[in-house]
Amino acid sequence: MKRCFVLTSLGVAALCLCLWLWLWPPDLIRIGSNYTAKIICSNVFLAGRDPDDVLRTDVQAPGNPLLRLMRVAVDRGRGVVRAGLFGVIGGGLAVFQPGTGCTVMADGRPGDVALRTGGAAAAAMATTDAGALWPDGDTVKTDAALEDVIASDVLAGPGVRAVLVVHDGRLLAERYADGFGPATPQLGWSMTKSVMAGLVGILVKDGRLNLTRPVGAVMHWPDGDARANITIADLMAMSSGLRFNEGSAAVSDLTRMLYLEPDMAAFASRQPLAHPIGAVWSYSSGGAVILSRIFQDAAGTDPLGFLRQRLFEPLGMTSAVMEPDQHGTLVGSSYLYATPRDWARYGVLLAQDGVWEGREILSPGYVAMMASPVAASGGVYGRGMVWRWSTHDIPSDAFYMSGHDGQTIAIIPSKHLVILRMGLTPVRENYQPDALVRAVLAAFR
Repeated sequence: MKRCFVLTSLGVAALCLCLWLWLWPPDLIRIGSNYTAKIICSNVFLAGRDPDDVLRTDVQAPGNPLLRLMRVAVDRGRGVVRAGLFGVIGGGLAVFQPGTGCTVMADGRPGDVALRTGGAAAAAMATTDAGALWPDGDTVKTDAALEDVIASDVLAGPGVRAVLVVHDGRLLAERYADGFGPATPQLGWSMTKSVMAGLVGILVKDGRLNLTRPVGAVMHWPDGDARANITIADLMAMSSGLRFNEGSAAVSDLTRMLYLEPDMAAFASRQPLAHPIGAVWSYSSGGAVILSRIFQDAAGTDPLGFLRQRLFEPLGMTSAVMEPDQHGTLVGSSYLYATPRDWARYGVLLAQDGVWEGREILSPGYVAMMASPVAASGGVYGRGMVWRWSTHDIPSDAFYMSGHDGQTIAIIPSKHLVILRMGLTPVRENYQPDALVRAVLAAFR
């Protein structure tokens, strides 16, 4: 009798716990659920991948024990992905819309994303001439020596999914993992920040933005609030002084912003100052999302159309999609999907001082400004959301775009060289692209 009572009590307690988790899931479970839904949604609807494969390899394989318990349901007809612990706890929800990709619905309710797209944004971009040499078309004449270099698994690193080498604007070598290819869009994570810096540069060229003008009015910081003195230059240099915990492993400002907040820019702008403006370098995806809001306000009534007409279309980045949050702000910190070849196109633009096939996309010197060191970072970070090398065997003008899980694009203007490496490489693997870059450079000597 006593044993029966104990078992019954344990059963009731377990039932109550499950009910509590279902009704009021902790933030960590909600973050994991929305992360799972978002990753699977984008990979299914943008990259055309199998949802079970994405769940297994992209969500669960990296090793987070919570994510190993996630289950998903994909409604392809409605463009809806739901995820949760054991499939029922956490309420993860992401929704796909043509032209804007996938969005986490942080309030747990399906609906439209509040992003104005307009006719220009909704229209399909012109395709390239398939028979022409890349980047004008899809034909590639590879270099055998470079192909041998990038074939090295040691240089390419664990979890590699794509490596490309572009010299003088021509694609000379590429490799892809099984299941991936030239037409498979991949997530650049924080490489998106470097693209947002370029979009800001286009508006600076147009005279619509000024890097040194305070942005308090745009972000609704009142006069007298010290945050109102933050400038675009401060945000791009990661020196705004705003508090932002960039941790990606648990409940942090970063994970809360990306997976629990419907209006990411509002969340980031609510953070208090932790340091005097401009005095301390502190990496912040929140600052990049604030920049996204500033970009959209300055771009006009159709920011997505502006993005495509002024950057993606001129470069032929036909696969590129920058996804928004639920409020409609493009997530310029993290959520740009594009094929590796299209990512490389942006790298070539930077290697060519912002000029693409004779067309001036960015003002002369803007790319050099992007790559110039932020003093407060100790020289490792550039003023336009790019990273810098400080080793003697990589040219001093080299810089690189970098993203979570091993995404990098090295840009070496003096060598007319772009080296892309993408994959799923958790930080515990301690992979760095330096050896790959050195080996490619050596092939040109």
